[in-house]
Amino acid sequence: QVRLVESGGGLVQPGGSHILTCEAPGATVSCMAWFRRTPEDERRGKEREGIVSYDTGDGTIDYDDSVKGRFRVYTTNAKNILYLEMGSLKPEDTAMYSCAAETKRIACRLPIWGDNFSSWGQGTRVTVSS
Repeated sequence: QVRLVESGGGLVQPGGSHILTCEAPGATVSCMAWFRRTPEDERRGKEREGIVSYDTGDGTIDYDDSVKGRFRVYTTNAKNILYLEMGSLKPEDTAMYSCAAETKRIACRLPIWGDNFSSWGQGTRVTVSS
Protein backbone atom coordinates (compact mmCIF):
# COMPACT_ATOMS: atom_id res chain seq x y z
CA GLN A 1 0.00 0.00 0.00
CA VAL A 2 0.94 3.58 -0.62
CA ARG A 3 0.22 6.50 1.68
CA LEU A 4 -1.77 9.11 -0.21
CA VAL A 5 -2.25 12.67 0.98
CA GLU A 6 -5.05 14.74 -0.50
CA SER A 7 -5.66 18.43 -0.17
CA GLY A 8 -7.72 21.22 -1.69
CA GLY A 9 -11.36 20.66 -0.83
CA GLY A 10 -13.64 23.57 -0.14
CA LEU A 11 -16.53 25.75 -1.24
CA VAL A 12 -16.51 27.01 -4.81
CA GLN A 13 -18.97 29.19 -6.67
CA PRO A 14 -20.67 27.83 -9.80
CA GLY A 15 -18.54 28.53 -12.84
CA GLY A 16 -15.44 28.73 -10.73
CA SER A 17 -12.25 26.71 -10.69
CA HIS A 18 -10.51 24.67 -8.07
CA ILE A 19 -7.50 22.38 -7.74
CA LEU A 20 -7.18 19.17 -5.76
CA THR A 21 -3.85 17.55 -5.02
CA CYS A 22 -3.00 13.93 -4.40
CA GLU A 23 0.52 13.10 -3.31
CA ALA A 24 2.13 9.68 -2.98
CA PRO A 25 5.40 10.60 -1.30
CA GLY A 26 8.28 8.30 -2.12
CA ALA A 27 6.11 5.85 -4.01
CA THR A 28 6.31 4.44 -7.51
CA VAL A 29 2.81 3.86 -8.76
CA SER A 30 1.52 2.47 -12.01
CA CYS A 31 -1.96 3.96 -11.97
CA MET A 32 -3.63 6.84 -10.20
CA ALA A 33 -7.23 7.91 -10.38
CA TRP A 34 -9.71 10.36 -9.00
CA PHE A 35 -13.08 9.10 -7.84
CA ARG A 36 -16.06 11.00 -6.54
CA ARG A 37 -19.26 10.26 -4.71
CA THR A 38 -22.03 12.82 -4.90
CA PRO A 39 -24.70 13.40 -2.23
CA GLU A 40 -27.18 11.72 -4.59
CA ASP A 41 -24.87 8.69 -4.83
CA GLU A 42 -24.79 8.53 -1.07
CA ARG A 43 -28.58 8.69 -0.83
CA ARG A 44 -28.91 5.88 -3.35
CA GLY A 45 -26.15 3.77 -1.81
CA LYS A 46 -24.16 4.03 -5.01
CA GLU A 47 -20.41 3.50 -5.01
CA ARG A 48 -18.00 6.26 -5.89
CA GLU A 49 -17.34 6.70 -9.57
CA GLY A 50 -13.99 6.96 -11.28
CA ILE A 51 -13.82 10.21 -13.22
CA VAL A 52 -10.17 10.38 -14.26
CA SER A 53 -7.47 7.76 -14.65
CA TYR A 54 -3.76 8.32 -15.19
CA ASP A 55 -1.44 5.59 -16.40
CA THR A 56 2.03 6.56 -15.23
CA GLY A 57 3.61 4.07 -17.61
CA ASP A 58 2.50 5.54 -20.91
CA GLY A 59 1.02 8.81 -19.69
CA THR A 60 -2.50 8.03 -20.89
CA ILE A 61 -5.21 10.05 -19.18
CA ASP A 62 -8.89 9.15 -19.44
CA TYR A 63 -11.72 11.48 -18.51
CA ASP A 64 -15.31 10.60 -17.84
CA ASP A 65 -17.77 12.37 -20.12
CA SER A 66 -19.20 14.22 -17.13
CA VAL A 67 -15.92 16.11 -16.65
CA LYS A 68 -14.30 16.00 -20.07
CA GLY A 69 -13.36 19.46 -21.27
CA ARG A 70 -13.76 20.96 -17.80
CA PHE A 71 -11.35 18.97 -15.65
CA ARG A 72 -7.67 18.38 -16.30
CA VAL A 73 -5.06 16.33 -14.51
CA TYR A 74 -1.36 16.95 -14.55
CA THR A 75 1.55 15.64 -12.61
CA THR A 76 5.05 16.45 -11.51
CA ASN A 77 8.19 15.08 -13.12
CA ALA A 78 8.42 12.58 -10.30
CA LYS A 79 4.94 11.40 -11.26
CA ASN A 80 3.92 10.99 -7.67
CA ILE A 81 1.78 14.12 -7.32
CA LEU A 82 -1.44 14.22 -9.27
CA TYR A 83 -3.30 17.48 -9.58
CA LEU A 84 -6.95 17.66 -10.52
CA GLU A 85 -7.72 21.05 -12.00
CA MET A 86 -11.47 21.56 -12.07
CA GLY A 87 -13.05 24.30 -14.15
CA SER A 88 -16.54 25.52 -15.06
CA LEU A 89 -17.76 23.89 -11.89
CA LYS A 90 -21.42 23.03 -11.56
CA PRO A 91 -23.51 22.27 -8.48
CA GLU A 92 -23.66 18.65 -9.64
CA ASP A 93 -19.88 18.46 -9.22
CA THR A 94 -20.45 18.69 -5.48
CA ALA A 95 -19.00 15.47 -4.09
CA MET A 96 -16.47 13.76 -1.90
CA TYR A 97 -13.40 13.40 -4.10
CA SER A 98 -10.98 10.57 -3.42
CA CYS A 99 -7.63 9.79 -4.91
CA ALA A 100 -6.55 6.20 -5.51
CA ALA A 101 -3.26 4.60 -6.49
CA GLU A 102 -1.97 1.19 -7.35
CA THR A 103 1.62 -0.05 -7.63
CA LYS A 104 0.80 -3.22 -9.54
CA ARG A 105 0.06 -3.05 -13.23
CA ILE A 106 -3.67 -2.80 -13.80
CA ALA A 107 -5.89 -1.77 -16.66
CA CYS A 108 -5.65 1.96 -16.06
CA ARG A 109 -8.46 3.17 -18.30
CA LEU A 110 -12.03 4.27 -17.71
CA PRO A 111 -14.34 2.78 -16.66
CA ILE A 112 -12.25 1.96 -13.63
CA TRP A 113 -13.31 0.34 -10.41
CA GLY A 114 -12.40 1.11 -6.85
CA ASP A 115 -11.69 -2.56 -6.19
CA ASN A 116 -8.66 -2.29 -8.50
CA PHE A 117 -6.86 0.00 -6.07
CA SER A 118 -5.14 -0.87 -2.83
CA SER A 119 -4.36 2.68 -1.71
CA TRP A 120 -6.74 5.56 -1.04
CA GLY A 121 -6.52 9.11 0.17
CA GLN A 122 -8.63 10.35 3.03
CA GLY A 123 -11.10 12.08 0.70
CA THR A 124 -11.76 15.77 0.33
CA ARG A 125 -15.13 17.42 -0.10
CA VAL A 126 -15.85 19.96 -2.79
CA THR A 127 -19.08 21.94 -2.60
CA VAL A 128 -20.18 24.00 -5.58
CA SER A 129 -22.72 26.52 -4.43
CA SER A 130 -23.44 30.22 -4.49
